[in-house]
Amino acid sequence: MAHDHAGVYQPNAKARKQQEKDQRRMEFRRAIESYCDQRQLLRELADYPDLQDITVWQVSAAISPRNAQQAR
Repeated sequence: MAHDHAGVYQPNAKARKQQEKDQRRMEFRRAIESYCDQRQLLRELADYPDLQDITVWQVSAAISPRNAQQAR
């Protein structure tokens, strides 16, 4: 681990690249999970003919993490 004189951790280039790679991987994983959640919700809504007009965009807006944070 690389430390500066104040004792604050400063990752080296290899650690920084690995951290960026891990972050991209987690973003990709969250996108896949979100997509799967949207598809599952749409399948569940298929049982209700009066809700057939709901689109994927409306579903994604309803379960968006930003919307969940705003509701708090």
